[in-house]
Amino acid sequence: MMKLINKATAVILLSILLTMALTGCQSNNAKSPEAAQNSAEKNTSNEQAKGKGALNSTTAPASENSKGQSAEVIKEGSMEKEGNVVLKELAFVYNKHTIAISDTANEDQMEQMLGKPDNLKSHTYSADDGTNMDMLIGFTEKVYTYPGLEIKTISIPKGKQDSIFHIEITDPKYATVRNIKAGDSLDTLKNAYPEGKLLGNGGPNEEDDFRYEPSNYVDVMSFHIKDAKVESIQIYSLLD
Repeated sequence: MMKLINKATAVILLSILLTMALTGCQSNNAKSPEAAQNSAEKNTSNEQAKGKGALNSTTAPASENSKGQSAEVIKEGSMEKEGNVVLKELAFVYNKHTIAISDTANEDQMEQMLGKPDNLKSHTYSADDGTNMDMLIGFTEKVYTYPGLEIKTISIPKGKQDSIFHIEITDPKYATVRNIKAGDSLDTLKNAYPEGKLLGNGGPNEEDDFRYEPSNYVDVMSFHIKDAKVESIQIYSLLD
């Protein structure tokens, strides 16, 4: 009987020891829920930091490229033009082409910039042509007509280079370099060209001309105003 009790006691003690050993192993290998959560959050934070770093390394050049591209984007009316500062103001913009008074432009160049004209007229001044333009004898004038746009060029007898001396605009798709076009209000025009002035009284229901005239008094931009809106734009250079 005593042997059986001792054997049972030994079995119980062995079971207790095994249970304690297993519990110790589990405590070493498994963390508490709070520790596990903290560890997971730390790992997530590390992964996010790594991801953020990777994102920055990927997007930084794109951001720089975007900045470079935005710097290259030419806003209508802000295109720079070589040469005389006055002349680059007396111009209009169409399809990223800036066309100004005194620009040289032959028929091929005009077609490249504006397309084929609806009509093209050419006239060489002479003493008996009935125009009484003696100072232009030997000069050839060409008139390019497009819907809402007319451009006149003149060629020097010796150089034979055609240069623009007159532009008239009635279509709003052709805007000046300060982005004023037919149909804009008089107030918008005044804000864009504060140096200009109305030649008449400038009543809201009357016709008038608003003139932007640089200091050389030879090259002019004139806006015809009707019902307080720009009806047409003329850019021209006085021929000597």
